[in-house]
Amino acid sequence: MDVTITDESDSTLTFELSGATPAFANALRRTMIGEVPTLAIEDVTFTQNNSGLFDEIVAHRLGMIPWTFDPSKYEFRDECDCEDGCMQCTVTLVLDREGDGNVIASDMKPTDEDVEPANPDTKILELKEDGHIELEAQAIKGRGRDHAKWQAANASYSYEKGDDTFHFTVESVSGLDPRTIVNHAVEQLQDHIGEFEESVQEA
Repeated sequence: MDVTITDESDSTLTFELSGATPAFANALRRTMIGEVPTLAIEDVTFTQNNSGLFDEIVAHRLGMIPWTFDPSKYEFRDECDCEDGCMQCTVTLVLDREGDGNVIASDMKPTDEDVEPANPDTKILELKEDGHIELEAQAIKGRGRDHAKWQAANASYSYEKGDDTFHFTVESVSGLDPRTIVNHAVEQLQDHIGEFEESVQEA
């Protein structure tokens, strides 16, 4: 198989894949969408919220904020040795804002300085002059197959049967750059193949 990158930006990557089967191309596409781990807020505890939005709506908005992070630094919570979250599987973020104005993603303060919102100016809500919101959130690693908030990318391809070439477009919707998403997807496919081979040998 051969890969030729045709265009690349901070959020989008296009490349040509040749010498592969349609089954492999589709497996790669599905893996980029649903298997590449990303970071998203899972639990939110509110101390104060007198904004115009219910707690549930604020929590949903927080859950959809993509975060930049080092995937190798954290375990999946359900695979961690702890019971309720620890530094190995959980990033705690604190929000405490008062007064008139927009509350944005960069107002969230994470315990890990390497964790940042992919889009710092993402609006969460608006506070009035006497407004106050205070909360603590926990972000964990997850996959798009479990919930859309962990989806790493939108990925699609067109197929030219005559020259056996797949034209991929990968658009990051997470805190990972598109090249990293592709690399992680390939690693995930390799892991799945290895697990399948082990299962066949043990059968």
